[in-house]
Amino acid sequence: MLTLLLLALQSPALPGVAIERRMAERYALELGDTVTVTPAPNDARRSFVVRAIYQPKADPATALRGDFRIRLHLPDLADLLGRPDRVDRFAVHTVPGAATDSAVNRLNQLAFGYRAYPSDEIARESSRTFAVVSRFHRAIGLIAIVASAIFLLCIMLLKVEERRLDAAVMRMIGIGGRTIVSAVVLEACLVAIVGSLFGVGLARLADAITNWVYQRRFDTTLTFAWLTPGIVATGVGISLGLGIVVGFLAALRLVRGRPLALWRRA
Repeated sequence: MLTLLLLALQSPALPGVAIERRMAERYALELGDTVTVTPAPNDARRSFVVRAIYQPKADPATALRGDFRIRLHLPDLADLLGRPDRVDRFAVHTVPGAATDSAVNRLNQLAFGYRAYPSDEIARESSRTFAVVSRFHRAIGLIAIVASAIFLLCIMLLKVEERRLDAAVMRMIGIGGRTIVSAVVLEACLVAIVGSLFGVGLARLADAITNWVYQRRFDTTLTFAWLTPGIVATGVGISLGLGIVVGFLAALRLVRGRPLALWRRA
């Protein structure tokens, strides 16, 4: 790691360095300030002048580490580390439409001592933690769906028990069982829609609170929670489907029994 020491010196002849905004705010650095950088605490130090302050792109692979980064010119970095003509890794940008796999294979065949990887493979390797979190969230979502279905079924069964007398009267005056079932299913759909709207509002509030807390905690513009239209459509669709199924199952209790039996039980 690079150890950063602040000095009160200023010299226009010193090489320049770029520091990120968080570091500038943490150590009250400004353009033109002089700092010393060393690869290790006991190594030789070199002085640099702050020439630029930049805002790094939001990267989930590095945003949560909290490390500070600086950017040096390549000759200055090689001289500081004492490793001329050596790099740990570098990126090669291909033109749009180029065959990335062919370029990777070609680079790997040129020489030994390094390995080329496509950017999507690197992204998959660095996103394994987020993939595990995504699966965990899917499991929680499945449990929530099952629990909500049971809760909705209990509500509809209670509603059905309360309306046995009404169902018996409708049956006696000639209203068919299909009409009763349709009414109960419609009511279940209305309950599901109201619950969906409440759930979407709650999810939106949780989304905003999560991003507000963690963006300030890690001082980043990274989006930690994102409520997409696809998620909303999936949630509402599942809710309506459950409403129809649960309403139909609850309505069967009203149309299967005889009207007089429903009247006595009511």
